[in-house]
Amino acid sequence: MGLTQPDFPPVDPATFTQQPFLDRMRVLGAHWAEYGFGTQKMVHIIYLLKVLVLYIGVGVTIATLTTGYGVFDVSAWWNQPVIYQKLVLWTLLIEIVGVGGSWGPLAGHFKPMTGGALFWLRPKTIRLPPWPDQVPFTRGDSRTLFDVALYAAVLINLVVALFAPTVHTASLDALVPNNHGLVNPAVLYSFLALMLVLGLRDKVPFLAARSEQYLPAIVFFTFLPFLDMILALKLMIVIVWVGAGISKLGRHFTMVIAPMISNTPWLASKWAKRLNYRSFPNDMRPSKTASFLGHALGTLVEVVTPLILLFSTNKTLTVLAVILMVCFHLFIFSTFPLAVPLEWNILFAYAAVFLFLGFPAWDGYAVTDTTHPWLMVLIVAALLFFPVLGNLRPDLVSFLPSMRQYAGNWASATWAFAPGAEEKLNQHVIRASLNTKTQLMANFPEDVANVVMHQMLAWRSMHSQGRGLFSVMQRHLGDDRLNSYTLREAEFSCNSLIAFNFGDGHLHNPKMIAALQRRCNFAPGEFTVVWVESQPIHKATQEYLVLDAALGVVERGTWRVFDAVEEQPWLPNGPIPVHVTWRREFGGSETGIDAYTSVDQAGPVSNSRAAQPKKRISTDPQESVGSAG
Repeated sequence: MGLTQPDFPPVDPATFTQQPFLDRMRVLGAHWAEYGFGTQKMVHIIYLLKVLVLYIGVGVTIATLTTGYGVFDVSAWWNQPVIYQKLVLWTLLIEIVGVGGSWGPLAGHFKPMTGGALFWLRPKTIRLPPWPDQVPFTRGDSRTLFDVALYAAVLINLVVALFAPTVHTASLDALVPNNHGLVNPAVLYSFLALMLVLGLRDKVPFLAARSEQYLPAIVFFTFLPFLDMILALKLMIVIVWVGAGISKLGRHFTMVIAPMISNTPWLASKWAKRLNYRSFPNDMRPSKTASFLGHALGTLVEVVTPLILLFSTNKTLTVLAVILMVCFHLFIFSTFPLAVPLEWNILFAYAAVFLFLGFPAWDGYAVTDTTHPWLMVLIVAALLFFPVLGNLRPDLVSFLPSMRQYAGNWASATWAFAPGAEEKLNQHVIRASLNTKTQLMANFPEDVANVVMHQMLAWRSMHSQGRGLFSVMQRHLGDDRLNSYTLREAEFSCNSLIAFNFGDGHLHNPKMIAALQRRCNFAPGEFTVVWVESQPIHKATQEYLVLDAALGVVERGTWRVFDAVEEQPWLPNGPIPVHVTWRREFGGSETGIDAYTSVDQAGPVSNSRAAQPKKRISTDPQESVGSAG
């Protein structure tokens, strides 16, 4: 890729969409394996400048100057608790404003590159309450003036907390001589209350703030004496690391590694990228190399190293473990994953140094040094609650508090629009941006924008969910409509509608589709969604559903994860088997649009490959797709 020119796939944009959909996926999947998104390096430079100047530069300046330290006197402030507190608050502010994770072109925000505040300070944009039927005063899906004022109050409260004078506490002064105080808990009480109300009114900005990690830290800042605050922060970061590591033990995670490495901007070697696939381009399943990178250098490090940090009293071992975790986060940072959680990785790298070298176990900060042991037990139980529940019942918990951020085990969806139907979103949904394709068309011809939109689908096809989603979509639409409808990767489309996604399919679940239907009034057959839930840790299947926006759920079923991970991205053997547990039967209509009659099946219906018509798939990934050359 060049500085200003992307590595565009080897296709003819003018004829690209005339090819069968799964043939398009094969060509773009092979291109992704060698080039990733193919984004020009200028985009990555913009992200680096954002992190270095806005996040680190401005954040450190605020944290130091408001507490009496010199910006460049790093040796004086690197292990000062108030600096860590303010950097957490600054990170939270960056995230909830919308310029942290899920920002910019790598997250589907092209014009504008920011979602966040541009949506959440605007009345009548989509609001998604988590429990509207259970929690009073939260019903509705339209943002009101109250919601705008509430969100603005959260931002103001964070700014006040960053700039308010610090306070001294007896517990801090007894353990840290010559300190500059802590963030005043008085300004954090109101923040916690506001965030609670905000989360009940709209889960989107609440999750965008990464509340599953930063809110517990702020609770510890607010209510715990200093020693217990440090120990609770250690427990929190270790549970985040270990929880994420355990979530990667399934079949999904290895499939994340290959496309992630392929998208790494500093790795130019096609040979090195191809090593992560079994036999490029004919067998695009992950190789043993990808498995080693994922589980030996990923899962093992993320589970074992944090436990060493938590319990080690050996200085050399602790220093080595801290260095390993810093390198772990910097490596993730360097790959520019599509949710682009860059600031989060920088903060966690610093937190590893601050917590385990700034306040080491051999200096009175071991977990056994707590003055309130039963409180620590309660904190551990509280921190483990959502990861445990989320892995057992992923339908109840977002994958963020479940600690499955990189596991590859995500709720996901593919959208399919009848020709012209997608434009209804531009016409009827109030938001700060237009459809992703429309954003791209501000700088590219429409046929080029179509290819870029397909690259996002190709990325999904390289993960386990893609095989299942495309299989169900093909079976539901049939080949003719699969090839003629406009398919979209829901994660990116969701970003253009509600400002944030980060890969969580719960943000575009049936409730969100219902909100779109109330605005757009799609006709039956115009907008079809195949949606899949994450795999529970104790099951071998994933549950999917098919939605018609106008009619609701029309089918439910499951597929085996084994079948999904063993298939190729372009489904050369036909759709993977699914187990239909309920569906609405098709009935003809005079208008030619499928109508449905709701019926419970007498028994589950299997869709096996044996029943699927086979078609020849060329071994050449570029066959039947025009060349750009």
